[in-house]
Amino acid sequence: MGKQKKVTEQKLPKWFDGVLYTDGDIVRNPLSGAEIELTNVELSMYDFIMGCQLLAAHGGVVPGRLNTQFRKGLDWFIKNNIQAYMVLLD
Repeated sequence: MGKQKKVTEQKLPKWFDGVLYTDGDIVRNPLSGAEIELTNVELSMYDFIMGCQLLAAHGGVVPGRLNTQFRKGLDWFIKNNIQAYMVLLD
């Protein structure tokens, strides 16, 4: 039998208005090459965070509300999966 991942009930915060994926996936840090498996909820938040970073990189300015949500997204990751935060976002 394959290795089973311990599943915990995670919820996205009320302020999150992005897409909730049905499946998780393995994500690779583009700088270090390190990989980590994310749940569907974690992947949804990760993509939201990366989208915010992309907007900031290409547009220069992220609107105040989105910047606040970006910071809240990072805080959510620290609380819900510190290992994934350290591998992908720190």
